[in-house]
Amino acid sequence: MKGSKILIESLLKEGVEVIFGYPGGSVIPLFDSLYDSPIKLILPRHEQGGAHMADGYSRSTGKVGVCLATSGPGATNLTTGIATAHMDSIPMVAIAGQVKTSLIGNDAFQEADITGITRSISKHNYLVKDVKELAYTVKEAFYLASSGRPGPVVIDLPVDVQNQEAEFNYFDKIEIRSYRPSHFGHPGQIKRILKLIYSAKKPVLIVGGGIISSGAHQELLRFAESANIPVTATLMGLGGFPSTHKLALGMPGMHGTVYANMAITECDLLISVGSRFDDRVTGKISAFAPEAKIIHIDIDPTSISKNINVHIPVVGDAKAVLEQLVEEADPEKLPNLDNWHKKIKEWKKKYPLAYKQVSTGKIKPQYVIEEIYNQTKGAAIIATEVGQNQMWAAQFYKFDYPRHFLSSGGLGTMGYGFPAAIGAKIANPSKEVVVIAGDGSFQMNIQELATVDTYDVGVKVIILNNHFLGMVRQWQEIFYNRRYSGTPLKNPDFVKVAQGYGIKGMRIKKPSEVKAAVGEILASKKAVVADFWIEPEENVFPMVPAGEAINRMIGGMA
Repeated sequence: MKGSKILIESLLKEGVEVIFGYPGGSVIPLFDSLYDSPIKLILPRHEQGGAHMADGYSRSTGKVGVCLATSGPGATNLTTGIATAHMDSIPMVAIAGQVKTSLIGNDAFQEADITGITRSISKHNYLVKDVKELAYTVKEAFYLASSGRPGPVVIDLPVDVQNQEAEFNYFDKIEIRSYRPSHFGHPGQIKRILKLIYSAKKPVLIVGGGIISSGAHQELLRFAESANIPVTATLMGLGGFPSTHKLALGMPGMHGTVYANMAITECDLLISVGSRFDDRVTGKISAFAPEAKIIHIDIDPTSISKNINVHIPVVGDAKAVLEQLVEEADPEKLPNLDNWHKKIKEWKKKYPLAYKQVSTGKIKPQYVIEEIYNQTKGAAIIATEVGQNQMWAAQFYKFDYPRHFLSSGGLGTMGYGFPAAIGAKIANPSKEVVVIAGDGSFQMNIQELATVDTYDVGVKVIILNNHFLGMVRQWQEIFYNRRYSGTPLKNPDFVKVAQGYGIKGMRIKKPSEVKAAVGEILASKKAVVADFWIEPEENVFPMVPAGEAINRMIGGMA
């Protein structure tokens, strides 16, 4: 069997149903083998878009997403998507064509050292020089991508290897001696955690993307309810714990809720599960949870005590460790936390997550998101771009379900949300998928409107159009005396652009039009691009200035 056919058969063995791929000279054999394959090929209009589609497919399903590009510029165009998946621990396999093995290192046409380029932004990568190693490489790549702390794996495949022949043998399972992720927490550490919980007066759970990756949302709910501990979910953890639950504190950090940040600052026990203490969450590290004993549960041992020194480290899978805690906890020893909940209730009442409805005739972006939430009843998959649109979505759409919030957290990739939503909709055709975008971010991968039209992908694009690069403009307003350098935007007519791609376009300029417009958008079976003209200088509040303690917020405490 030819190498190209071996690759396709290996992908089928891994359960791959969709590939997001863009052709080129060094992958023609692969595309030829795809032609007769049951795997569905989705052609993006830019390789970066294809990588984000594979990412969105993965985030919304938990499956490994697959993208494919040619050598040189095709492969380098994948790197932003690979880095995005790497920062957020998303399982993905990125396949790149390569020049003939005899030409590698000769600066051949469309040659790039993609294994060297992606070494620091992938979980692992391979350059396959022998067709006999290809099937095993694919099996190992999928195992690495989906196990332990998930992440993207890169396979670099020279064109001559695609044309070489070998016998096809696949493997039922794989073991790597040097790679054996721990799943269960050490029993001694579990006992130490419970001892601290029994004596705590002001405990807080902070949960991140690890809850989503491990499918631990039910175990988290049981643990939080049984111990009566309030829960704050990071940007990547949204949906891991129901946002409408009475124990929910909302998101912590730079644009988190005041009550989440105050609870972290005053708690005496902080239990982190599947969260890596990102700088946007911690703010000034010396002032982060200063009175607390800190427990860190994570499957990746290198993440523990990397940013924050912890008192009890637990290496293990979030789901397994939470199950251990629930099973071993003694209900009679759990503390009475009434006073702690009373204080949190006071903070929630005093500092609610709210915005001012000023009668300027301009649309408030928060109102648009609230209306989307009301009309979807929280059941839609929401993909965001990056910036103010992302933070407003995180604040004002209540996420009760895992894998319903897709956003570039660690890398902060503008242009992520729209193609990620395409991937999510292809994976979940019966679910409503809504993109919340900024006018700047949307233009980063606007060409994927052609993909939407070609494959009739019914995503709904909500552009919060303030004619600015909004988040940078907000910083310029607050810290740079409104010196708007490089942030004002002269935008195209998004309605005409959408129509040019064969997609329905709408423009909404008045607050009174919002409710009906959202209803019309959601009622459509086809894709819609809706251009909401919002308050140009609306800011995201509350806000923690860079390098400041998270309880020193502006906007939300005023």
